[in-house]
Amino acid sequence: MKPNLARRLVAEAIGTGWLVAAVIGSGIMGQRLAGGNVAVALLANTIATGAALTALILTLGPISGAHLNPVVTLSAKSQGELIWHESLAYISVQLAGAVAGAMVANIMFGESPIALAQHPRTGATQLLGEFVATFGLLLVVRSCAKFQPAMVPFAVGAYITAAYWFTSSTSFANPAVTLARSLSDTFAGIRPIDVPPFVIAELTGAAAATLLARWLIQVTSARNEHE
Repeated sequence: MKPNLARRLVAEAIGTGWLVAAVIGSGIMGQRLAGGNVAVALLANTIATGAALTALILTLGPISGAHLNPVVTLSAKSQGELIWHESLAYISVQLAGAVAGAMVANIMFGESPIALAQHPRTGATQLLGEFVATFGLLLVVRSCAKFQPAMVPFAVGAYITAAYWFTSSTSFANPAVTLARSLSDTFAGIRPIDVPPFVIAELTGAAAATLLARWLIQVTSARNEHE
């Protein structure tokens, strides 16, 4: 039996905020300690984000499913796992939590609570990278949730850790996180003008992965039934 909606929404808000705080906070800390070495800063950012995401899914998954991401929520809605008012509520609190997480991270490191990012992230190559990152994330989420649900936290954390390095966009793969990162003029930031194209790439990648995963799961399930 699912916890009531209020508890699930609180879990989604806190979880998304904590994830954003981990992304931005580790980006700031990594940049400050790396002495100008961008690779070292990115490595620190990557490890902290992947570890935090794994811990958050393990902690909050039993309560809300630990979507922490509007495209994961939309994918769940498309598969009949949520009804419309639940999915809209999830997305609303994810966005609010993400903004709060960005503000907390900024304040922790002595930055302005909100400072519009100046870091350009634009061009076809980065948008392709963001499509690939989100496509892979949703494929991992949908397939792993079906066949190895206990491994979802570790699979998602591992995937995001890897995608930081193999995608040109450094794998935002989350519209709420993308929006929040535009509010921090730090290592992890993205210019507000670059947010809409990133979100479109994320939505497109998520939709494509959801369709493919549904077909793959149906084919696999049908094959298992005949064996």
